[in-house]
Amino acid sequence: MKNTRVITQGALMLAIFTVLLLMVLYVPFLGTVAFFVLPLPLIFFSASHSIANSLYVLLGAMLLSFLVGGPVALPLGLAFGSLALVMGWGIRNKWDKLRIFLSSTFILLINIVIGFVLSIAFFNINIVEDSLKESKTTYYSLLEQVGQDQDQRIIESLNSSIQLIQTLMPALFLGMAAIGALLIIVINFPILKRLGIPVPVFKPFREWMLPKSILWYYLLVLVVSMIAQPEEGTYLYTAILNVLYVLQTLMAVQGLSFLYFFAHYKGWSKGILVGITIISFPLLYIVRILGIIDLGFNLRERLQRKS
Repeated sequence: MKNTRVITQGALMLAIFTVLLLMVLYVPFLGTVAFFVLPLPLIFFSASHSIANSLYVLLGAMLLSFLVGGPVALPLGLAFGSLALVMGWGIRNKWDKLRIFLSSTFILLINIVIGFVLSIAFFNINIVEDSLKESKTTYYSLLEQVGQDQDQRIIESLNSSIQLIQTLMPALFLGMAAIGALLIIVINFPILKRLGIPVPVFKPFREWMLPKSILWYYLLVLVVSMIAQPEEGTYLYTAILNVLYVLQTLMAVQGLSFLYFFAHYKGWSKGILVGITIISFPLLYIVRILGIIDLGFNLRERLQRKS
């Protein structure tokens, strides 16, 4: 009886997954919405059943992805299926939300890298390079249409920007994975809760604190970059630049979290919080410095002691 119930629920979840996948592949507007809830039925199943049964459902999702969408849809089935497996397993074992987020980011990053490598190896398509070349061509054609000559300084600036994006691809992939995992959690966990799945919750953003070790890693990378001064294009240059950008982003998050803490400490309204968030983007350098100071000197504890 129990096996029959598991098989029935697995088949139902796979049917819902297939319908959502068809919408993603063939229905333009609704497909965008369906994309973010595509892993929902698989997360629901993985959170309710054993890892062995969840693996069978993952294989079924991959097979169905191939059948309804061909080779192009197979990586989509693998990515969302493996992501759902990790999320569901984390919920079932009562992981905190941060651990689920980090694990999901890691799984998505692996899938993004695999998809990128396979697209080059089998289809000779480099999505990043092709997009940058197309953007460059479009920019030049726009200049011609308005009757302007191609300024050499602008061309050099554009080429430098393209080179920087290509160098920062690992950090960009990590950022895509983190944003994707966060969006899927934010959208799907409230639905799972309504369906009776006990999902964990994040701490309020104002209470987020990075480990102090992140600050030491940041300082270490800065020192290494100043001492080594690697040449542009080398592996060391690429590694240092990517790690530095990731750590700078974390420091900015720490700084913004402190601003939220300070706003709550002062009793400011939500409207002011929205304003702080908007203003922080063009002032990320200052927000990052604030994050470093908060992490290094325990600004929050000092404020709380004063009160």
